[in-house]
Amino acid sequence: MATKKSLGSLKEADLKGKRVFVRVDLNVPLDDNCNITDDTRIRAAVPTFKYLMGCGAKVILASHMGRPKGVTQKYSLKPLVLRLSELLGVKVKMANDCIGEEVEEMVAELPEGGVLLLENLRFYEEEGKNDPEFAKNLAALADLYVNDAFGTAHRAHASIEGVAKYLKPAVAGFVMLKELDYLVGAMKNPKRPFTAIVGGWKVSSKIGVIESLLEKVDILLLGGGMTYTFLKAQGCSVGSSYVAEDKLDLATSLLEKAKSKGVALLLPSDVVVADKSASDADSKVVPASAIPDGWMGLDIGPDSIKLFCETLDTTKTVFWNGPMGVFVFEKFAAGTEAIAKKLAELSGKGVTTIIGGGNSVAAVEKVGLADKMSHISTGGGASLELLEGKQLPGVLALDDA
Repeated sequence: MATKKSLGSLKEADLKGKRVFVRVDLNVPLDDNCNITDDTRIRAAVPTFKYLMGCGAKVILASHMGRPKGVTQKYSLKPLVLRLSELLGVKVKMANDCIGEEVEEMVAELPEGGVLLLENLRFYEEEGKNDPEFAKNLAALADLYVNDAFGTAHRAHASIEGVAKYLKPAVAGFVMLKELDYLVGAMKNPKRPFTAIVGGWKVSSKIGVIESLLEKVDILLLGGGMTYTFLKAQGCSVGSSYVAEDKLDLATSLLEKAKSKGVALLLPSDVVVADKSASDADSKVVPASAIPDGWMGLDIGPDSIKLFCETLDTTKTVFWNGPMGVFVFEKFAAGTEAIAKKLAELSGKGVTTIIGGGNSVAAVEKVGLADKMSHISTGGGASLELLEGKQLPGVLALDDA
């Protein structure tokens, strides 16, 4: 992937008085009262906003929230205004739409250094369809384009790929740039030994990633729900653990590929099993190869934690995507939290630690160690596609450096 032009290459002379369309990922979780429960994505983008404001740009923020079918109040971006205003130190204005005459008037009234938040782009189905007319209407609001939404860079949507055709320059914001530096950099030229930890529930969504990682890593640790498909493929008894029956042959071939590539692929040696996936479940530790009937594996066990942590002590670069168990329940959180703590410790010793989006980030945040990691990716799907070697439409659309 060619190096892309960054926001830092634009100076005050390029930005002062200019209307800048910033595609950002403000798709943050809200509780039932519309309070933000995790503002990580907002805080990550603040340096981009402040740089533009400091250069006297008129900042137009555009984002999606959820997957609404038409205008849906619970997916409005209005609950974000107060937090944005607090973080930026200015009163952020909010439009009731993302295109149209009223929005154009609000943009025209923006002072230099002012910030306007548009309403949810996905209230229009044209956004997801990358409709050229919709992209033109968005582009008509601004003079140039900044994409800082790495989390949606794998989507060829109107505000991500389409707008960049009509606004020049089209550059990467600071979040986008950091993501590409770490993820592309780590994959191209990691300090070795290079270890990947892959967990989570679905084997199907991680197959491409595991295949790609087997070409790059020295050590691969597998945990989480996907473990049981690999264990069953080896003839182990997995009880009522989740198994992707249609992926058993593929799991076998990946185990063989690891062997042929000389990659040390480690599966858990013991697991915490339960009679149900709930906080009040009965649980016990058993060998990973002998899970009793009627019991399901929901976390890696203490021996596995020791084995994984000792293995990580040998490494220089670590990429982690996916929890080791059902960490939303304390009873099954020990494996995931132990990995998070180990990576924080290794970061302090100079090891590059990259947390690859999704639930891994939530786990690291939960134990309060996010700031100890080398890099926390804001994009689960995008980071996985990048690791698989896929081209990201949102990145390709930007100007080459």
